[in-house]
Amino acid sequence: MSALRALLASPSKLQRLVAGPAVCLDGQELDLQVQLMLKFLAASSGPPLECLRVDVARHQVARETLMLAGPPPDVARVDQLQIPRESDAPILARLYMPRRSTQPFPLLVYFHGGGFVVGDLETHDNTCRFIAREADMLVLAVDYRRAPEHTFPAAVEDAVTAFEFAAVHAQALGANPSAIAVGGDSAGGNLATVVCQQSTMAGIKPPAFQWLLYPMTDFVERRRSYGLFGEGFLLTAGQMDWFRSHYLAGPGEEPDPRASPLRAANLGGLPPAYIATAGFDVLRDEGEEYAQRLGAAGTPVVLRRHSGLAHGFAANLGIGNFGARALGEAVGVLRAAVSSQHT
Repeated sequence: MSALRALLASPSKLQRLVAGPAVCLDGQELDLQVQLMLKFLAASSGPPLECLRVDVARHQVARETLMLAGPPPDVARVDQLQIPRESDAPILARLYMPRRSTQPFPLLVYFHGGGFVVGDLETHDNTCRFIAREADMLVLAVDYRRAPEHTFPAAVEDAVTAFEFAAVHAQALGANPSAIAVGGDSAGGNLATVVCQQSTMAGIKPPAFQWLLYPMTDFVERRRSYGLFGEGFLLTAGQMDWFRSHYLAGPGEEPDPRASPLRAANLGGLPPAYIATAGFDVLRDEGEEYAQRLGAAGTPVVLRRHSGLAHGFAANLGIGNFGARALGEAVGVLRAAVSSQHT
């Protein structure tokens, strides 16, 4: 990746010469830095994820993420926590504390991506550090149970448990109970939406805000973005099939709103939302459809499409500036949203 970093610091004409012709699909042009990154990854990565054993896939994703993550953003400290669970071992979590000393802090309960299978606290460590530093808030990153060892709805149960823990123990964590948001990327965005739906249905105080980065919202239907971007743009249609086969164990689970939150009968009364999608992403259309349904149901929502980017940009903080730029914009919205709740 050192060669790629050097190339990204060179004149754009040289970058274009190496990248090749611009990639234009669906009225969008792929960001030049992203095109170069994808070209380097294609040349250096191993077999497709869906062809690997789960343990090997996890190792490959961890290695690629480390190459893209960059140096760790500075925070005051990171505490290791255990969240009690009724019938199993505690849920491991990390609490990231920003350098600002005034408490209580706003708090983001964050669920990592990785298709419910391959991501973990390590792959998203830099992302959580960046959020804590730039949003000036606590980030509670949740190590929910992953498939195939623990299939649906284990991850959902852990996500709900983690949010309830944060709400009950907000003061002990140094957080403002009125300024607790939930968020996540990809599969983690799915879990954040489900936490909001489940808490609202249960009649308990829901999160103050939902912050969703290229969320997976529907296991039932493949939308047009699958056909457009199903190969060559980091997350592939084949990988999504592989994730689905590991996460959902039984027939008929796809339409369950806890798996496919877009299928919920009523999306009214939910917390305000920010949804960021990537233009060159198989999940683009379902994320944007979820935003449209939230708005139609009367839930305040801001939708932002980064038309030149691909899936996973929140983890790409060490290659070029596109990841930090897009994540920084999203964090700015998050900070403003929770600040309005912060008394």
